[in-house]
Amino acid sequence: MVRFFGTPDGVKVGELFESRDQLRHAKLHNQGQAGIAGTPHEGADAIVLSGGYPDDEDHGDYILYTGHGGQGPGKKQVADQDPSARGNAALATSFVRGLPVRVIRGSKLPSPYAPPVGYRYAGLYLVTSYWHQQNPDGFTLMRYTLERVSEQEPFVANVPAESDPAYASSVVIRRLRDTALSRRVKSMYSNKCQVCGSSIPGIGERLYSEGAHVKPLGTPHLGADKLDNILCLCPNHHTQLDIGGMVILDDLSVARTIDYKPFTELSFAKGHQIDVSNAKYHRRMWAPLRV
Repeated sequence: MVRFFGTPDGVKVGELFESRDQLRHAKLHNQGQAGIAGTPHEGADAIVLSGGYPDDEDHGDYILYTGHGGQGPGKKQVADQDPSARGNAALATSFVRGLPVRVIRGSKLPSPYAPPVGYRYAGLYLVTSYWHQQNPDGFTLMRYTLERVSEQEPFVANVPAESDPAYASSVVIRRLRDTALSRRVKSMYSNKCQVCGSSIPGIGERLYSEGAHVKPLGTPHLGADKLDNILCLCPNHHTQLDIGGMVILDDLSVARTIDYKPFTELSFAKGHQIDVSNAKYHRRMWAPLRV
């Protein structure tokens, strides 16, 4: 059976459901207990927010969501979360492919957006970032940002929803924040990637590159839109940076995250450098045990 990504026919945003069984019959969420419905190959089509992880943050229009695994009695984290576990890997696939995720809130969720009883369908969200993070006990968690797709009916809430102030809503696979500083950095390098030296030619003499923030913008990272946090990269290396495939070491060489072996050094134009603390933050997101 082909997995469906979107809102099922006949279901309305804000609709209430008494049980997980009703969610399954409505084709909203097919898991009896798991919070994430999906597979690593296909992606995640739905999640249920039910207060299962204390690190979850529900801001209405955006959610900071914790992956699954590693919990012991009393919801206490006793082991690292595995990024290759079914649900965690499914959400990562949804990020890479830009697939919409159905979000359902349960009444046990400690949030002003939770329903009084049962479950409420909140609509479609996009996974806009994911990373590794250590909790206070030293265990590694998988963390995800989900942002609500704007072209939908508003969901029912007891208080106004919050939007991540670093972004304007748009339905894309990744947000490309093209600020004045980003354009300045791209101009300094004539749109040539600081990793591989390539640029993307367009019609006429137009060249394309992307301004990449090393420490991500937006909640919860709060990276600065400053020259020392921006690189000029080609789309491939921008994506590789964003999804954790490569990291920047303290000597400003670039390494594959999987083995930490440098494969090149960043090139820098006169008057431009990045703050090593931003590179350290990025490494903590993707390889916290190596920093």
